[in-house]
Amino acid sequence: MNPNDVLITGIGLVSALGEGVDAHWRKLTADKPQPVTDDVRFAPYVIHPLPAIDWGLQIPKRGDQRQMETWQRLGTYAAGLALDDAAIKDETLCATMDMVVAAGGGERDEAVDSAILEASTTRNDRDVLLNEKLTTDLRPTLFLAQLSNLLAGNISIVHKVTGSSRTFMGEEGAGVAAVETAAARIRSGQSSHMLVGGAFQTEHHDMLLGYELAGYLHRGPWKPVWRRQGSEGGGVVTGSGGAFLVLESREHAEKRGRKAYAQLGQVVSSRARRRKDDLAAGIAALAVKAGMPAGRPILAISGVSGAHAATSAEIKAFEAMPNVALRGFSNVVGHLKEAQFPFAVALAALAVHNRAGYPVFDAESEKPFDGDTTTVLATTVGYHQFEGMAQVGSADRA
Repeated sequence: MNPNDVLITGIGLVSALGEGVDAHWRKLTADKPQPVTDDVRFAPYVIHPLPAIDWGLQIPKRGDQRQMETWQRLGTYAAGLALDDAAIKDETLCATMDMVVAAGGGERDEAVDSAILEASTTRNDRDVLLNEKLTTDLRPTLFLAQLSNLLAGNISIVHKVTGSSRTFMGEEGAGVAAVETAAARIRSGQSSHMLVGGAFQTEHHDMLLGYELAGYLHRGPWKPVWRRQGSEGGGVVTGSGGAFLVLESREHAEKRGRKAYAQLGQVVSSRARRRKDDLAAGIAALAVKAGMPAGRPILAISGVSGAHAATSAEIKAFEAMPNVALRGFSNVVGHLKEAQFPFAVALAALAVHNRAGYPVFDAESEKPFDGDTTTVLATTVGYHQFEGMAQVGSADRA
């Protein structure tokens, strides 16, 4: 054991299944885990919506709540859950805690966008029109609210996490880079304890638009994530959710008497040139690089998106590894974009901690797993680009 081993000591989860570690473990280990979906509000697209949340439990000041968009409240809330879970919401500890956040660019003001588009149908001086709207309709705070690093800022303000702060943008790749960077800093001795994670709020037309412009969204009735090939649309069903982890060096956790869920091992990433490279071969090589045990059965918590090309490549890669049992958690919570990889790592840590796997989320596409969970693989293959994997193992392993 090394004093700079990276331990996962706190987990904060919010998704359509509810909030907190216990709710997610209970629902995901039920006999037949059931997705929570909404196929009405954004038809023909299905989403996995947020549950009812009392924001005041983690964001006490109404003023703080009001100046945040939903995705910022969601991330701040999930971060608070992780800090509470790690019993680290202490003024001194938070003041020296570093933070890495995976975030998008904020939500647009749909009413203003609609007003500009409507006005543009009756006027030809559209440059003048835009200037008018900029000075009359757009609030200055709107521009601030759209800055991706304000999620980290709000976490600092609400939870007093005031060490160094980094924000990554870039969909699933941001989540992979955030976890990879946080783990590397602890392993190198640059940080002793870190908060890392992300959040995504899909219940907003412009968030769905980002996927649909490139034809990635699944259309029509919900289908299991592994079985959307050939269906109308691009295969992705999105969800709202957040996932944050408290990572600590072994030395730091032991000094404060904190037991860990699991140890975060090798975290690896790649960006295959998907038009030229064999993505399936790249995924297989990444699994080897992540230190996936050869031969013995292993559980892999997959952040599979459902996007046709990426999902086909992931299926092909892991079908060639008969010892791997995949669990596509997007089946039950949807695709969480920046939060996808932190969520996968969190679910892997829970399997290690509870010494139990998850039942199949899709009986037709996933195989049963009766092996041990001393080591679990967490994976994310981006719907458009970026791939990442992490080995998660027992906290007391050498």
